Amino acid sequence: MSSASSETLLGWYQKEARALPWRDTTDPYKIWISEIMLQQTQVKTVLPRYLQWFEIFPDVHSLASANLDAVLKAWEGLGYYRRARFIHQSANIIVTQHYGHFPEEFDAIMALPGIGRSTAGAIASFSFSQSTPVLDGNVKRVLKRWYGNPDAPDKQLWVWAQKAIDTSNSPADWNQAMMELGASLCSPQNPDCSSCPMHQYCKAAFQIEQSSAVKKITVKNLHWRVDLHTSPERGIWLTQRPDSGIWAGLWTPPITELDQLPETPPCYIHILTHRRLHLYGHTSNHSPSGDGQWISDISQFALPTGIHRLLEKHEQT
Repeated sequence: MSSASSETLLGWYQKEARALPWRDTTDPYKIWISEIMLQQTQVKTVLPRYLQWFEIFPDVHSLASANLDAVLKAWEGLGYYRRARFIHQSANIIVTQHYGHFPEEFDAIMALPGIGRSTAGAIASFSFSQSTPVLDGNVKRVLKRWYGNPDAPDKQLWVWAQKAIDTSNSPADWNQAMMELGASLCSPQNPDCSSCPMHQYCKAAFQIEQSSAVKKITVKNLHWRVDLHTSPERGIWLTQRPDSGIWAGLWTPPITELDQLPETPPCYIHILTHRRLHLYGHTSNHSPSGDGQWISDISQFALPTGIHRLLEKHEQT
């Protein structure tokens, strides 16, 4: 990667970059929250939730002092709730071990729960102007195409990414530009090479590459009976899910996994990355048993999206 090609990409980014709220700040707390929200979640979904988050938790101290249920409720609808648990754990570490200041050292950033090398690179570059590359899915695709190697392993990609950002002399803008290019013109299907400012430097320009390393995701079907205990006076009976596994820490009606496929179709099918949840709502006339509590206002509790959809079908929301 030459200085001329770096200037070309940075010039394109300055003209074409989307206006996103996390690009208008160097506050590491706000950048950290945006990066965790954007992991496996689309920008259009994150945008309204990002702004709402700081109305509830304006700084790391308010986040650390909140109980986990409040954090999970604020995260409701973003999915992958493990991220919210990591955020809460990290906030407490920042307050207790770093005196409330987000760490600047790269290794200290990576030591926080839920932060890997790429996320740490984003935070370090955007907040502290460090030459630490990002290697998310978009950037990986761009680098593989530039070098004409669709099967390049991550170890090689990190070398290319570091070389490129060192040449750019503008680490924050460089990382943003790489992600922007991958999210727009250099898309997985039908990349717009004719509009790409980098096509003259790209070995795969105007070609369709096929990687031999195609990853197949195995999706397992689960069939769950969801017992709906309701009362006009007391509301609905909810239990809290275990701290690990599907919907960890969230609130749901009692759930029983079914060994046999019921004769009736499910009320709702909720699709996760590796699981397809077939939810069968069962209105129960028996008194609930086991751990749980009556909830008159579910808006104060974090429920999975799949349960919200099931309750809507049973007119329980």
